[in-house]
Amino acid sequence: MSDEDKIIAELETEFVELYKILKFEGLAESGGNAKQAISQGLVSVNGEVETRKRKKIRAGDQIDFIDHHIEVIGKTEE
Repeated sequence: MSDEDKIIAELETEFVELYKILKFEGLAESGGNAKQAISQGLVSVNGEVETRKRKKIRAGDQIDFIDHHIEVIGKTEE
């Protein structure tokens, strides 16, 4: 996996639903497409296949979708 396939997602809140991360990071064209990919078992969270579309994703979670790896971090303090 190259650095181009690695995405850092910074949360603005305590958690975000899984399908929204795929949509916001541009890996799915719409929320519906993201939900479909999740229900088909194409997404894993922390190394395990995840089929819950509304799974709460928090800082520290790792998401894999096709050839993309997403590291989820909390909002940095300024």
